[in-house]
Amino acid sequence: MEKNIGDVASTSFVTLYCHAIETQSEHPVLKDPKSVEITTELNKTLAQSDDPLDRMLVSGTIDRNLVVHIALRAKRYDEYARDFMNRNPRGVIVNIGCGLDSRFLRIDDGTMIFYDLDLPEVIEVRKRFFEETDRYHLIASSVLEFDWMDTISPQRGPFLFMAEGVFMYLKEGEVKSLVLNLREKFPGSELVCEEVNSFWLRKPVKALLNHKIRSRVHLGKDAVFQSGIRDEREMEHWHPGIRFLDEWSYFDTGEEKLGWLRMLGHIGWIRKTQWTVHYLLS
Repeated sequence: MEKNIGDVASTSFVTLYCHAIETQSEHPVLKDPKSVEITTELNKTLAQSDDPLDRMLVSGTIDRNLVVHIALRAKRYDEYARDFMNRNPRGVIVNIGCGLDSRFLRIDDGTMIFYDLDLPEVIEVRKRFFEETDRYHLIASSVLEFDWMDTISPQRGPFLFMAEGVFMYLKEGEVKSLVLNLREKFPGSELVCEEVNSFWLRKPVKALLNHKIRSRVHLGKDAVFQSGIRDEREMEHWHPGIRFLDEWSYFDTGEEKLGWLRMLGHIGWIRKTQWTVHYLLS
């Protein structure tokens, strides 16, 4: 099996391997046995590659802080999903930019309806490891090709849309168009999305940030941050039907594995460098 995907889609492999590394660590903050199964199989192919990213993944030499950050994020998004289903037993969850994540397996309560959405090349890899059922579905589409919404619209809902590590790779206009379309077509739905503070996307800081991201995990030139928001209330100005509910940063966990980085969480502008925001779309 070849890993023939683009630069942005390759970020899903980094996320997957972070899950696997943390799962096999002492006192893991995230237990994701499926990620271990998938990476074990992928290693057979990636071990033959000369690509720096592939070599890093196979060797497991991903920055430890990044591993913990991504694991904590996944754990929190699992909690968001469980909370939504507890409040909405007939609800539907759509995991935007799912990559090779196994959220459905981690949170399935035996009744939920769950959709994993990602680019066709990612879903093609995903089909090797996940099977669709009457409650679990795959959608092969760019999130910006809004026809995918017709696939889920027959469901009664309500809907929870989750975008973990996605919006920052889209242009500002694309994110706004997507959110407004979700609000229009699925009124009463909820959105949980990760955002980058737009302060860090100003020149020349943006160039330095993107260079650091690419060099840190050997991602391609197209895997760059393109958009962000100033604060959690910014989206509310896009439409009166968008209402801020709550927010989360991995600094909020107080996780010991963050080490000295925990101290930075007391500094507001650092805490919201890259954080998660939860909205009601009515």
